[in-house]
Amino acid sequence: MPIIKSAKKRVRVATKAAVRNSKTKRALKSALKLFTRKSDAATHSSAQSALDKAVKKGVMHKNKAARMKKQMAAAAKAAGTTSTKTTAKPNATTAKATTKKAAPKKAAAAKKPAAKKKAE
Repeated sequence: MPIIKSAKKRVRVATKAAVRNSKTKRALKSALKLFTRKSDAATHSSAQSALDKAVKKGVMHKNKAARMKKQMAAAAKAAGTTSTKTTAKPNATTAKATTKKAAPKKAAAAKKPAAKKKAE
């Protein structure tokens, strides 16, 4: 048992984080197992969501989650289902065209009077 106050706090914080991480991992595992048993759009969407949450909470590395999502998408495609969740980010061609506002005209900066030279 730690004696120093900051070490005691670290024990408390680490315990809370371990509980939080184990809940996230458990939810992720159950979502992935459900998807492997029943490959449909709803389970695919929930499994992707669980992966995203695990990445957001720092339980899983983002590249590992991306790899798993790709594998799930391939499995869903082989099973003949598609996800209702889209993961593609909108780009310039798919985004709505927005009208640009004209930049407001800036007032000309007032010139400072030149310093007068001293007559010697």
